[in-house]
Order: sequence, then C-alpha cells, then structure tokens
Amino acid sequence: MWEWLAAPIDPDRVHEVGTQLSWHARLMVFAWGGCVPIGILAARFFKIWPGQSWPRQLDNRTWWHIHRICQYGGGVLMVIALVLILTAPPPTLSPQAILPGPHAWFGWIVLSLALVQISSGVLRGSKGGPDEAGSGEILPGDHYDMTRHRLIFEYIHKFAGYAAVLLSIAAILTGLYQANGPNWMWLTLLLWWGLLLSAFIAFQRRGMAVDTYEAIWGPDKEHPGNRRRPIGVGVRRLGSSDSERV
Repeated sequence: MWEWLAAPIDPDRVHEVGTQLSWHARLMVFAWGGCVPIGILAARFFKIWPGQSWPRQLDNRTWWHIHRICQYGGGVLMVIALVLILTAPPPTLSPQAILPGPHAWFGWIVLSLALVQISSGVLRGSKGGPDEAGSGEILPGDHYDMTRHRLIFEYIHKFAGYAAVLLSIAAILTGLYQANGPNWMWLTLLLWWGLLLSAFIAFQRRGMAVDTYEAIWGPDKEHPGNRRRPIGVGVRRLGSSDSERV
C-alpha cells in the first residue's frame, strides 16, 4: 500500500521536477485548493454568523475578514509561485514538467481571472447606508443604493470567482499529471475536494447562502436593494417575499 501511494501516477515516467517547480506546485495548490475555496465558502454561507441574532444584529463582518484574508493571502502565494516557475531552470530529468500544454493554458486563464477578481474587489465602489455613528442619516453609496456600478461588480465578481475555482481544479490536475505526481497527492486532493463539496452542499441545503445586502441592512423594504432580486445562483433572502432562488 505504501509503495503504491509513493509511486508516480504514470509508472513510465519519473517524478523529479526540482526545487522551484515543486514549490510552485505546493504554493499554487495551497492557494487555489485551500485559501480561495475557504474564502468563497465564508463569503457565500457565513454572511450571518452562527449564533448571530439576525436581524437584531446586522452586518457581522467576520465573513468579510475571512474572505479578504484568504483571497489576498492566496494572491500573494500565487505571485510567489508564478515567480518561481518563471525563473526555474530547465529540469534535467523531467522537461515535460514545464512544456506548454493544458496546464499552462489553464494556469494563465486562472491567473487572469484572479486579477479580475482582485481588481473588481478594489473597484467595488462605496458602501453607504444608515450612518454607523447612529445619527439616523442615510448615506449614499454604490452598495446601499445598488447602483449600476455595484451591480456590474457583483455579477463579475461572483461568476468570475466561481469560474476561476472550477478552472483551477483543471489547472491543478493537469499540473500534477505533468509533474507525474505520486498517487498520495491525487488521493489527498480528491479527499479534500470531496470534503469541500460536501460542506458546500450541506450549507446550501441548510439555506445559509443569504443575500449580502439583506445580511448587512436587514429585510426592510425601505432599503432599495431589498426591492431587487438577490444576485447569484441559489442565493436567498430570509425576511422578504423575494426569497426565491435565482
């Protein structure tokens, strides 16, 4: 059993990629297999934190801090991994590890989508809403007013984010095959992705994918964003008649 786990997936090739390539792979897997999906799970399912007395308690930002740390952390790891692969010397025993092919194509597409995600997040616009100082004033903002700017951001950020995660799976698997990774790596990844998928399905069935707008400002129809349908597949509202899935 241990011999099989340590053996490369393709017995006709060696698994020898060098230090920089191996660290490129580790960092990319940690970024896209760990940080990014955890950040997405936090953003999708934990807008209302467990134990939070919603709607009496609004705008719990724990999900936001987790999402931001995971996504920016993943971005830093991606940059380091990209530098490593671009500066790596040609491997002596496994030149196929860096040849152009599906892994390179998927990789560049995923990195491009990551750049879109980071850029859109920075340019997402202002927040607005009831004055947090308690003055009773309603402050204008792209998010509170759900301006065209905010709508474009939400569609791009959400759908490009899920596309990037799905394509990252293809990038990881093609890279692992290109490097002729051992069987234990394939098995570990499949188990981890199975765990993430199981968590996603369980949280979705429990109705935890709550609209960001409602989680922040509550269900009252006086808030302009609550008069729109929530953006995103499977996203719902808890306190209005607009809780249908879209």
